[in-house]
Amino acid sequence: MVRRSTLSFVCVVTALVVVASATFGQQQQVLPRQNPFLTATPLPNAAAVSTDQANKGPKLPVFTYTVISSRDGNTYTGTIVGASPFSDSQGMVNVPTQIVPIIIVTNSVFAGVDKRGNVLTAPGVTTFDPTVPDTSCLTAPNDDPLTLVQQSPIIGTADFTFGGIDVGTTQATNAFQRANFFSLLTHGSQGNSNNIVYQVLLDPVKTLSAVVINIPAASGVAYPSAAFGGCRTGKNAIIDLGVLTTDLVNGLPGLASQGVNPSTFPIFLVHNIVECEGTGCAKLAPGTACCVLGFHRASGMQTFGHVDFDTSDIFVSPVPDVSVMSHEVGEWMNDPFGHNPVPAWGHIGQQPGCQGNLEVGDPLSGTLAPPIVMPNGFTYHLQELAFFSWFYGAPSLGVNGWFSDDGTFLQDAGPVCQ
Repeated sequence: MVRRSTLSFVCVVTALVVVASATFGQQQQVLPRQNPFLTATPLPNAAAVSTDQANKGPKLPVFTYTVISSRDGNTYTGTIVGASPFSDSQGMVNVPTQIVPIIIVTNSVFAGVDKRGNVLTAPGVTTFDPTVPDTSCLTAPNDDPLTLVQQSPIIGTADFTFGGIDVGTTQATNAFQRANFFSLLTHGSQGNSNNIVYQVLLDPVKTLSAVVINIPAASGVAYPSAAFGGCRTGKNAIIDLGVLTTDLVNGLPGLASQGVNPSTFPIFLVHNIVECEGTGCAKLAPGTACCVLGFHRASGMQTFGHVDFDTSDIFVSPVPDVSVMSHEVGEWMNDPFGHNPVPAWGHIGQQPGCQGNLEVGDPLSGTLAPPIVMPNGFTYHLQELAFFSWFYGAPSLGVNGWFSDDGTFLQDAGPVCQ
């Protein structure tokens, strides 16, 4: 039986020794590059909250919208973080945010592949810590994943211009919201952002004490990234999604003393950790699904995000540095509880079938926006995101009449997905 993994809260953590390093060093590139765009399956036992409970205590600042879709003529209602641009074109909302570094400890290591193509493993302890420098796949001084996240345009600010229209110097997701609802906002002439005051900011942002999650040997495997054709001397881990998600949800109450509550947005940060689903998935067993790099969820009224800062380069489509984070924070802001209904769309991005919710990252998974060089000299990569109007239909409320923030989508999602 697979035992549950354990959590502990620490201020200072000493990295464990990587065992079986000789095995890591000798492996050849024998494994296929992975698909990084699987959607995390929600936990079946997600906490339900009554209306009375929802009306008590701290709450996330959200607005409710109602829109008639030009794609199918139906009326839809949902919830988005911030002030409503439909009624308050100069609304200003701040959401206190916590970055929670997650130190993952795995207890199995990759030991080769047998004649049938099955992954072999051996006992071995490996630590994946986003708070210490990654000297294998990053270059000093910008080699600390946590610091790079703190200095990124998702937490810091940059000047954002979409198709020649400057929406101001601000955080990336706020810039997206300004572009997303551009025609509704108070702003100056084209190219002039002086009068745009609408904002939904992650502020203040606080980094909490690191959390250690110990993954059972049967539920996670550490691999040399080179085995997938990735970073030559790096490492990555594939772990069971159910084990990780359960631990994160169970750990939320323990973060209350550090300020986490339903009015805040905790972001769990890992480094070179991806999730899989199915029995034996960490060994890439046939029929199992890999890989999930991030997700946003709600446990009752508490929303949270989980993101990987990837330097392993083991994927068929690049997902560098904060690209996963930009995807998940954008989706959280536009669909915080994960159930804003839209006319079905699909057969695009990471969705081979049909999907019916307002997940602004999924239709463009794998499509990166222009890179941004921040004052620290690091080049950051954000994912392009789809606009509100892409889901509900033309005409576009977005900047330039676009339907995504880099102009990849110039039309809405079209006929309802079949």
